[in-house]
Amino acid sequence: MSKILVTGGAGFVGSSLCLQLKKRYPESEIVAFDNLKRRGSELNLADLIRENIGFVHGDIRNAEDLAAVREFDVLIEASAEPSVMAGLDSDPTYVINNNLYGSINCFNACLKNKAKLIFLSTSRVYPIKKIESANYDELETRFAFSESQPEPGLSENGISEKLSLDGARSFYGTTKLASELFIAEYSAFYGLQAAVTRFGVIAGPRQMGKTDQGVVTLWMAKHFWKQSLKYIGYGGTGKQVRDILHIDDLVDLVDLQIRETEKFTGRIFNAGGGLENSASLQEMTRLCESITGNSITIGSETENRPADLRIFVTDNSAITEATGWKPKRSVEDVFKDIYDWINSNEVKLKPILS
Repeated sequence: MSKILVTGGAGFVGSSLCLQLKKRYPESEIVAFDNLKRRGSELNLADLIRENIGFVHGDIRNAEDLAAVREFDVLIEASAEPSVMAGLDSDPTYVINNNLYGSINCFNACLKNKAKLIFLSTSRVYPIKKIESANYDELETRFAFSESQPEPGLSENGISEKLSLDGARSFYGTTKLASELFIAEYSAFYGLQAAVTRFGVIAGPRQMGKTDQGVVTLWMAKHFWKQSLKYIGYGGTGKQVRDILHIDDLVDLVDLQIRETEKFTGRIFNAGGGLENSASLQEMTRLCESITGNSITIGSETENRPADLRIFVTDNSAITEATGWKPKRSVEDVFKDIYDWINSNEVKLKPILS
């Protein structure tokens, strides 16, 4: 692999991939491609330049921008608009143009360069009503999927690839699912080698967390700077649950996909923290209190937000069985690493995260 192109390369996932892949493949040229739209990406860009990683300031919505990067062997598509709220309270044009048409430009660039594609999809391709209709138990600090479920793909271990895709899911999820369908066409008719993964919540250092995306960093940042938070929706009790995947576990998987793409071509896998690495908002609060030593005011808002979910936990059984990959880092590791990152970069991060 003489050259790896990472779209969204100055974002949280993209910059983490660039920096770690440069260490793993020091003889390879790593190029970050980004439009620097998200606040905080300029901080990640400074780290990329410091590590001799190439940078192209461009937008995947413009095929001409992508054409400026030539003769690459692998394209990692990590440039999506990541908010599930995108397009729900405003014109959805941006999320559609970026996540669908922009991705298609990336696929065409792969064909022109005879390159492999590593496509980062999302667990949000699964329909909201299917997940919200699942049987659940209300425990002391969290909601949990019940053992008995109404349809295939749901179990006490989480959501698998067998869950039906029939139903609405958000503009974000729909654009990613549409891209998955296009990848299948490109693979069947043009021979595109591609690895497609539906990732759950990804967290770790370098994520510029906001209310609608990056909740783990947001939670830690609010505790770090002693600012207030809210439990929103589902009675305002903070029992909503997500599984959390450490960014380093994602990098391990992408590395495997680069080296052994044939194991993934023609299949789509879920990948997340799994049940053992899941946490409710209540449990996240306890972790942040323990790590920072700070206790903050947390309000309550009972009304649900559009497209929200009571529980999402990834069932990793299929990808582990097929490839051997599984998460190695715990939820505690995620929160401790984010704390260390904020603590070491407090001055730079405070205007963005506080």
